[in-house]
Parts: sequence; structure tokens; C-alpha cells
Amino acid sequence: MSSFASLAPSNYSPGELHFSSPPIARDALAVSPLDEPSQTPPKLAIAAPPLDLTSLPPPNPTKRPRHPRLPPSYFTGRPDSTDNYLNLLALLRRYQTLPTVPPAQAPRVAWRTVTQYRLLVGEPVRASKYHKIVEVLQRLNRIHPSVIPPDLSQAMEIYKRDVDPYAVKKKPAIIDEDGRAYGVGRRKSSSAKVYLVQGEGEVLVNGKSINKVFGRIHDRESALWALKATGRMDKYNVWALVTGGGSTGQAEAITLGAAKALMVFEPALKPALRRAGCVTRDPRRVERKKPGHVKARKMPAWVKR
Repeated sequence: MSSFASLAPSNYSPGELHFSSPPIARDALAVSPLDEPSQTPPKLAIAAPPLDLTSLPPPNPTKRPRHPRLPPSYFTGRPDSTDNYLNLLALLRRYQTLPTVPPAQAPRVAWRTVTQYRLLVGEPVRASKYHKIVEVLQRLNRIHPSVIPPDLSQAMEIYKRDVDPYAVKKKPAIIDEDGRAYGVGRRKSSSAKVYLVQGEGEVLVNGKSINKVFGRIHDRESALWALKATGRMDKYNVWALVTGGGSTGQAEAITLGAAKALMVFEPALKPALRRAGCVTRDPRRVERKKPGHVKARKMPAWVKR
């Protein structure tokens, strides 16, 4: 008891709970001003001195940034071709309000082929992706030459071939001394040489009647569609030599060849033949079969067990 009494404070009384730790100073306690008014005035916050921006050294433009500014497609598999496409789209958005000319009056430009573009960027670019780039280039090429910006001309020079498109002139089709016009047509793997001469409407394919060569009525009408669409069935005789492919490809090859030969006799029929779809070559082909597939896209049935 004597030891406990010596540790107890002077104002100790039985029934009260006291601790043996030393008393805590009132200044160290976080007492709210609402509980008891503070004896010392509160300390005021000192504001930072104003910063004089004119005293700072000017930025050094030659100093490289800590993190390089990467292009948008840096982390893609083929960044160069993607960056080229994005840059062309940015130029198109910037200059899309400039005056344009009709497509027939636009400057003639020979763009790089997809093989040449692959060698330029060093990437296996798909033909469909390069076709999108050419579409944007054709739209940019329609901007009026008098207002085209220098940066746009510099960006388009990369995709141009080193040839003069005006130096390549198409050989004019003529009517020979026998009164025949000649035209070549192709479709899929078929090729047709068509000779047209004024006559009564006789048609021979590989020296045989058209009814013997093409058993289907659709193929017969398709072969002579250029003459039928213009109402010239009974005014010309047709002699065709066809090789390769099947009946459908051979018939549509004759259509293109007959349209070219007909335009030699009557060039004014070109708009009517174009509306009938006889002037442009059809580039569609059968899609190849892939390994592991039944056909081009069909796959064998998957069985779990």
C-alpha cells in the first residue's frame, strides 16, 4: 500500500479511477473551440509568395521529351500502312471544304499498285486495305488544282507512279478492209475474240450455231445482251472465238467483246451500253478453297464426341 500511495496523486480519492501515466498537456489535445475557448490565438496560414514567370528560363526546343510521342498505331502489327491511311483521312477532314472538280475533269494520276506499295512500306498490306487508301487519294485528287495546298500535294506524291499517264494512249479501234470490228472480252477464266460485221443477225460461236454451244436460254441472251439492249439484233453478224472456262463465263465474255466491237461502229451507243452493264469488265472470280474447309468458306461439321 505504501508503494501505491506514493504513486497516487495528491488529489486521489477512493472510488475514482486514475492511471499511472504522466498527465498529458492540454495543448496537445485537439480540443474543439466550441468545447472551451482557447487561451492562445490561432495561428494564421502564411500564403506562398507570388511566382514570377518572367524570371524562369525559356524552354529549350531542342531538348527531347522524356516520353516520345508515338503515332496512334504504334502498337499495331502494321503501323506504317495504318499511319499512312490515318494521315490521309486527317488531310481529307482538313480540306474537305475546298472546291472540287467532277471526276472526269480531275487530273489523271497513275497510283502505285498494291505490290509496289507493299515494297514501299515493307509490310504485307491487304489489297482491300490499299483499295481504301486509293479511294481517299481519288477524293483528294478531285480538289481544284488552283487551290490545292502544298502539304497535300507532297503527301500524294508518295503514292504516284513514276510514269506519265498522258503518254500512254489507247490504240484506236478501227474497221478493217473487210468491214469487221474487233473486240476482246474476258470473264473469270474465259476469253472471247468477237468480230462484228453488218448483216442480218447471224451468230456463230467457234464455228457452230449459238444454240448448239449454249444449251441454256440465259447464256444465249447473255452473250447477245449488248445487241439486244441497243436494238441491233438484226443489223450485225457475230463471229466469236471462245476459250477457257464454262458456259456462263464464255457467254459473258462474248457480251463484253460484242459491246467493244459495237462501239467501233457506233460510238454514240456507249452511254446506253454502260447503263446496260456491258462496258465494264466483271472482275469477280470464284473464291478458292481453303485447307481444312469443305469449300471456300464451308467447314466440316464439328462433333464434340
